[in-house]
Amino acid sequence: MRPDAVSVMARAGVQARALAQLPDTAEPDHRVSEASRLTALLQVRGLVTPAQITAAERAQRGTSLALGQVLLTQGAVTEAELLSALTHLYDVGLADFDATAPDTSLVHALPIEQAIANEALIWQRSGASLVIATSRPDRLDAIRDALPPETHVLLTVASRAQIIEAQRRVYGPRLAREAESRAPAQYSCRSWQGEILGRVTLSLGMVAIVGLWLAPQAMAIALFGIAIAAFAANSGLKLAALIASVRATVRPSDTAAQDNRFLHQPTVSIIVPLFREPEIAGALVDRLCRLEYPRERLDVLLAIEEDDPLTISALRKAALPPWMRAVIVPRGQPQTKPRALNYVLNYARGDIVGIYDAEDRPEPDQLNRVVQRFAEVPADVACLQGRLDYYNARHNWLSRMFTVEYAAWFRVILPGVQRLGLVVPLGGTTLFMRRNVLEEVGAWDAHNVTEDAELGLRLARAGYATEIVDTTTFEEANAAVGPWILQRSRWLKGYLMTWGSAMRNPRALLRDLGWVRYLALQVQFLGAVLGFLTAPLLWSFAVKAFGLWHPFDAMLSPTAYLILCASMLAGLILSVGVSIYACRAAHLRHLRPITALVEPYYMLGTLAAWIGVVEVVARPFFWAKTKHGAFGGSEIMPGDKTDATERDLHAAE
Repeated sequence: MRPDAVSVMARAGVQARALAQLPDTAEPDHRVSEASRLTALLQVRGLVTPAQITAAERAQRGTSLALGQVLLTQGAVTEAELLSALTHLYDVGLADFDATAPDTSLVHALPIEQAIANEALIWQRSGASLVIATSRPDRLDAIRDALPPETHVLLTVASRAQIIEAQRRVYGPRLAREAESRAPAQYSCRSWQGEILGRVTLSLGMVAIVGLWLAPQAMAIALFGIAIAAFAANSGLKLAALIASVRATVRPSDTAAQDNRFLHQPTVSIIVPLFREPEIAGALVDRLCRLEYPRERLDVLLAIEEDDPLTISALRKAALPPWMRAVIVPRGQPQTKPRALNYVLNYARGDIVGIYDAEDRPEPDQLNRVVQRFAEVPADVACLQGRLDYYNARHNWLSRMFTVEYAAWFRVILPGVQRLGLVVPLGGTTLFMRRNVLEEVGAWDAHNVTEDAELGLRLARAGYATEIVDTTTFEEANAAVGPWILQRSRWLKGYLMTWGSAMRNPRALLRDLGWVRYLALQVQFLGAVLGFLTAPLLWSFAVKAFGLWHPFDAMLSPTAYLILCASMLAGLILSVGVSIYACRAAHLRHLRPITALVEPYYMLGTLAAWIGVVEVVARPFFWAKTKHGAFGGSEIMPGDKTDATERDLHAAE
């Protein structure tokens, strides 16, 4: 063992000499609390004022933070000043993990859960004693209780970031394995067998080819029947959602909501996954700093993959605030967003867990709205999903169409689906969940490439509800055709795999959801994909407008053609109408004249759907990464302009 480590250990656990130098801040008959001794020392050093201490003590109530950490989050002291005070207060040294690595043969004497909760780990052995490194020396009693009986403990101090990194080295492999299989096996798609599905798909394809040869009319009827049925089912669900959204009941007024707004503010953990996104790291930190929520109750965790050195370096240069932590996710398979979320969830300390994407720009008051709404709804509402919008909508035609589509989805379809009592497929960002429910249902499926939609289904199966909350996050629209198709193919592939995994046991799914939601789910997941896959068959009917021949001429009369075309036209009018209604907000009205173009835009979805089907068989767990920052995501948007836009938005609605 290195001599400097020995000297640190020799000083560990001896507090009397340091305490003797502090002023008497309590009555003689009572032992001075650790927090009082710390604040006394900080005052002696001229680092904090009585007013700052009073404010920190008030802010600390109801949190799991030590008083020193509250002072740190409020900017009263720096981390170096706090660590210096802690080493003096406890008369211990600083752990140097670079010079002396943790002894991995000892670390498991302290359970992982206790190590993470108490920000500690066993560093080394010194004689008959175990040397504990921690950023929370005030938790020494809890740490002792978690160790085997009669264990003698010595203490040393390290920063929170150092403890998290040391824990990754010693606990990381096990936590990574657990992150890969956290979702219950009966719901997860990790047992997805692409080879078997490939053989089944090939067999069905051969049957279709033989059928077209031997009985072309019957096969054509079957294929076109599927296309028409999918179109009708999707249109019916869209109409029902529109009606439910238009007939929505009035929500509580903002004035009424503010009456109890700050009576109870729970800690909110926000997990932000990043992967190979160094160009937007600085903008991300600036945007999250605009969130209006008490810093001591805000816990932001940036999930970064171990093999992403550029993003890690960029975040180090960005100088993270004390309430924001970078958590490095160990290597593992599959390398997906939900796997990273599962790993980082171990470090989240909030009662509410939220998810943002790296390019997101949430409304500043979003967390206050979410917390207030959680206080208003019953306990079975386990998730609140915010609306998504785009701040680069004017970038090009594709970003405009994407914005129209998102407006229809988040401002009409999802609210309508929620009010109909159906399964709400979650979006991948701006969703907030009760921590206890999230852990109860098994968190995220690491193998599902649309982990958000799958989690929404699993919440519904467990008897919990999701509500669309009145707040918006702006993000960057994917504004290039190639990346758009790859992103959409991943979404549609995930929908297919979610549906396929759920339908492995249709009786259990029916029992969990009931008939209405069960049937609607077939439309929401399978019908959505089939609609894209079979759309070219419906497009073929356009030739009749020019008097050309169509395979169905022998089967459909002119009257039948008229009815079919009228039905399809009604569906298209409905789709455009939904888009127009969705763009009623002030900042979206400029898109209304082009809403009819959203139907040709959906043609790209057909190509994406067929790519998704191939990937379901060939590489089901492949994650087509969406690159952020290429279309305005790395820019820091002017806060005043966007705030004004959102005020107009709420006024319009």
